[in-house]
Amino acid sequence: MTTHESEIRELLARRAEAQQTKDIDRLMSFYADDAVYYDAVPPLRFTGTDEIRRNFLRWFDGYAGPISLETHDVTLAAGGDTAFAHMLHLDSGEREGGLQASIWVRESVCLRRTGGRWSITHEHVSIPVDPTTMTVWLPTGKDQPFSFGAAR
Repeated sequence: MTTHESEIRELLARRAEAQQTKDIDRLMSFYADDAVYYDAVPPLRFTGTDEIRRNFLRWFDGYAGPISLETHDVTLAAGGDTAFAHMLHLDSGEREGGLQASIWVRESVCLRRTGGRWSITHEHVSIPVDPTTMTVWLPTGKDQPFSFGAAR
């Protein structure tokens, strides 16, 4: 593993810790001022740290307590001053209203190193959808096979 890969993996781990504890200031410190964030909720595209901050606060407010965020299958490519990572997250916890829920989320992250510091410049998260019912796919495991027609 290269030095850049180690640095980026550490950044992603620290970012996940900030998300889990809902530490918005720490979380935002990982994003470039001109970052673009694509989410599964409207308006779908958030540009700049002010909009991204508001989107994260909306996400935090959906949980009664801390957020459990398990990261799986991180793939990372780094070269020069740019890097790309993709991964899966199991997002769970007690939602407002008492509902205990878990959902798998797919994520891609682009990073840029400026002045020796890595920051997130682009992030894209998505939620798997069952194409037969057009509803959120809630498998018990990330590798659970999908069977077309099983939901019919």
